[in-house]
Amino acid sequence: MNWFDTASYAQDAAPRGGLGMIDLMLLAGFVLIFYFLLWRPQSKRRKEHQALMGSLSKGDEVITAGGLVGQITKVEEDFIKLQIAPNMEIRVQKSAVGSTLPKGTLKTLDSNK
Repeated sequence: MNWFDTASYAQDAAPRGGLGMIDLMLLAGFVLIFYFLLWRPQSKRRKEHQALMGSLSKGDEVITAGGLVGQITKVEEDFIKLQIAPNMEIRVQKSAVGSTLPKGTLKTLDSNK
């Protein structure tokens, strides 16, 4: 018996022509899984964030992605001015805003000191 003789095994294997129906179903399944688990949720989050950035207005209380909490004093095209303390304003990109807070949240945070 020759361990390196694979010719007889190779003759038994018949070549398959093209993709079979099962292969196409597996490919379609992977595409659907990719769509529902990755692409669709990311697209939804991006749309929500775009709507948030478009709805920012003077007087809104926001929290940034870096954790700064403040009140918007001025809205510009790509930036906002954020008052983080009395007489202290910083300029922040609109895209850095993580979420808006309910009105009065800053007063509640200040009164807890």
